[in-house]
Amino acid sequence: MFRGINGVNIDAKGRIAMPTRYRERLQLDSKGSVVLTIDTEERCLLLYPLPEWEEIERKLAALPSFNAAARRIQRLLIGHASDVEMDSQGRILLPPMLREYAGLTKAVVLIGQGKKFELWDQEQWDNRRGHWLEEESSTDESGLPDELKSISL
Repeated sequence: MFRGINGVNIDAKGRIAMPTRYRERLQLDSKGSVVLTIDTEERCLLLYPLPEWEEIERKLAALPSFNAAARRIQRLLIGHASDVEMDSQGRILLPPMLREYAGLTKAVVLIGQGKKFELWDQEQWDNRRGHWLEEESSTDESGLPDELKSISL
């Protein structure tokens, strides 16, 4: 389970160093093989251990090809998916097209999301987080899904 938020930097070659606390898990789960793709709702990247991605890719490929929405999601997620290997120093090379899509330059944020990570430009993350917190503070309980209403934090 990947959780937590980590500030990382992109080096001159376009690589990030995975935080040490995740490296062993990625080596065990996927031998350091990960897949990067775009998020279709936000300007960030999604980083999956290879086995997790393969499960998602199977589900996406099984969607009906004559459904326009399904084809759009397949084109975006599978079409942008890039296989990446973690090197011996725990670094991952971010493909230039994906870095450009997410506006990743130097300072980025890696956010654990359970079975995957999100990778955000630091400034974009700060802006979106602030927006979401404002929305949350002004949302009444009736707008929450029933599943969330029963969770006590």
